[in-house]
Amino acid sequence: MNIRSLRIFIFYIFILPVIVFNKANAQKVALVLSGGGAKGVSHIGVLKALEENNIPIDYIAGTSMGALIGGLYASGYSPDEIENLITSDEFKRWVLGIINDKYEYFFKEESPNASWVNLSFNYKKNIESLLSANIISPFEMDFMFMEIFAGASAASGYNFDSLYIPFRCVAADIDSNKSIVLSNGHLGDAIRASATFPFYFRPIKINEKLLFDGGMYNNFPSDVAYEDFSPDIIIGSKASGNYKSPKQDDIISQIQNMLMEKTDYSIIPGKGVLIEPQMGDINNVIDFSNTKAFIDSGYVATIRKMNEISQLINQRSNPKQIEEKRNDFNKKEPPLIIDSIYINRLKKNQSFYVSRLLKHKEKYITIKELKQEYFKLIADYNIEYVYPNLNFNKETGFYDLYLDVKKSENFIAQFGGNISSNAINEAFFGLNYRFLGKNAFYISTNAYFGRFYSSVKLETRLDFPAKLPYFIEMDFTYNHKDYFKNTTYFFEDKDPSFLIQNESHLAINTGIPCSSTSKLVLSIASGELKDEYYQTNYFSRFDTTDITYFDFFTPSILFEINSLNKKQYANSGVRLLLSLRYVWGKEKDIPGSTSVKTGEFVAYHNFYQLKLIYDNYFKTLGSFKFGFYAELFLSNQALFNNYTASILSAPAFQPIPESKILFLPKYRAYNYGAVGLKNIIKIYKKIDFRIEGYLFQPYRLIIQDPDNFEAVYGEPFSDRSYIASAAFIYHSFLGPISISLNYYDRTTDSFSFIVNFGYIIFNKSVFD
Repeated sequence: MNIRSLRIFIFYIFILPVIVFNKANAQKVALVLSGGGAKGVSHIGVLKALEENNIPIDYIAGTSMGALIGGLYASGYSPDEIENLITSDEFKRWVLGIINDKYEYFFKEESPNASWVNLSFNYKKNIESLLSANIISPFEMDFMFMEIFAGASAASGYNFDSLYIPFRCVAADIDSNKSIVLSNGHLGDAIRASATFPFYFRPIKINEKLLFDGGMYNNFPSDVAYEDFSPDIIIGSKASGNYKSPKQDDIISQIQNMLMEKTDYSIIPGKGVLIEPQMGDINNVIDFSNTKAFIDSGYVATIRKMNEISQLINQRSNPKQIEEKRNDFNKKEPPLIIDSIYINRLKKNQSFYVSRLLKHKEKYITIKELKQEYFKLIADYNIEYVYPNLNFNKETGFYDLYLDVKKSENFIAQFGGNISSNAINEAFFGLNYRFLGKNAFYISTNAYFGRFYSSVKLETRLDFPAKLPYFIEMDFTYNHKDYFKNTTYFFEDKDPSFLIQNESHLAINTGIPCSSTSKLVLSIASGELKDEYYQTNYFSRFDTTDITYFDFFTPSILFEINSLNKKQYANSGVRLLLSLRYVWGKEKDIPGSTSVKTGEFVAYHNFYQLKLIYDNYFKTLGSFKFGFYAELFLSNQALFNNYTASILSAPAFQPIPESKILFLPKYRAYNYGAVGLKNIIKIYKKIDFRIEGYLFQPYRLIIQDPDNFEAVYGEPFSDRSYIASAAFIYHSFLGPISISLNYYDRTTDSFSFIVNFGYIIFNKSVFD
């Protein structure tokens, strides 16, 4: 017998029977992970316990959060990597719909106004189309799902059987009232669909079917695991149960029972084990404040069941082989480099605009390069929604990016204003028209109507996409402030109580972004200031006012960094503003009956203005957050013809909202510096208590000559004033509700108390 024949003999007599015996006795184990919202993170603890005890996992089926955790594991993520991801700040932002500050795009933000509600509409559509399909903004979540799962999808050839672990998840097709088993295609899409809890997240389409959370019809897909994988053993992890019967006076319980069918969580006796972590009665699907505790619950519950699991499973996995298999699969994932971009649902010129924003004519871009530009696209006022997908192209060896883009409606109506315990009530209305072609364009108008403040603004802007995008903008603004109708705010009788300020201007601006949170703007403007006032508080209806006109032309340059999180009562972020302005102007003063002067006065002025504002909120220390504020204003502006005209033309220091509607001469100067400290105490989720204090130091205070009403300067640095404020703020979904006690130094009646709902925000003066 030769050597070859001997080997064959040994194989058939000794080795083949062993192989046959092992195959006959081999067990296939499927892991089934239920839905459960935030409680579903307990599945991570289950995975950790199973791996630590070398329990093999041959298949995974999951629903909703179970689909996400199972999909990550099936993609080659270890339990520790999954835990790091789910407990990260990034994940918390995804589920809450909060976009990372570094992806905000200040360049595209419109000037703040007093709106409470922005309503997109198309006059050709019914009112039903105005209602949002989601509460949570999914933009960052959608992008991260694509980034996390695109490589695994490509490595598996878009077949879930070829993942690191064969995988299934289920979603709900509400059109046919049945669950859909997802076994191929883009893994990120499948998991995103399975986890789309109704009303929280926007649904997506797969194969032209609009899909929702799989837990609606099948919250525990053990039947899917049996049918698709035919496992010998099932290990089930149950993170939630069926909802309790609806109550007559509890609408939430009624909606839950209408949306979610009853689920059978049982497993065939002798064929598996059901793990049930104990996590209490927390039903908020996006409350991830107990993530660590839930993971521990899953781990502990699995360890308690380990004897039962071990009795059913007669084989163990090899940790080294698991790690090698995981690494081998991960190495098959092609790097996320993008070749071509395809835009759906937009016209040709609109697609060109989007492509120019994203790719800028480069041949290839990485996922990191795409991400920054992608969120610039999200911030664009013409884009309502974008859903991204990466598809690996075997011919090129790179990915193609497919974007499903929904353009914003052409019209945006804005409603808002301010409701106050004092005399500053006002209504706000705005209307915008937006157009998207090769370039983006909008035209907007707004109006304020109030006793103290009224205004009209018309603005148009044209945006050009490029590697360095830029805009050209033109606006006409008319502002009217009537301090006489606000006389309850006058603290000193010697100040004129009748003061009316009018401003009209036309401005042309052009700007470029310097970073995601900064921009540089060049501007030229021309307009007129008109101030009407009496020189004294003692006047009758037969008296006539002094009138001061100031016709001006001004070029300026402005650099601004702004990442503040709110347009009023911000509690995080930073703002830095630096502006330089030159002014040519003609002053014309027409004395009234209370003036000691007679005859029209004309003077010409030219001066510069340099303004610096720094407003920073530092990191939270427990429930406390501290802020620092600084403001510097320098100018060589000359005094006007009389004191009141001079003080009205002087810039005002207005660090708190109420100060913007007060005429406070002690806080106005041509040259000044100011600093302030802020302490924000978070009392509850949306309730802050703010304590603020400011010091105002003019270089030389503008004071009045008592004999002739002329303006003169005080001694350098001889006068300084203080402002303090304490306020409770509730950040409602419409706007802030505030109760504040404010203190103004060096006034007769220093304290003021105000209750306010809404925004004390005005259309900008050209000199702001």
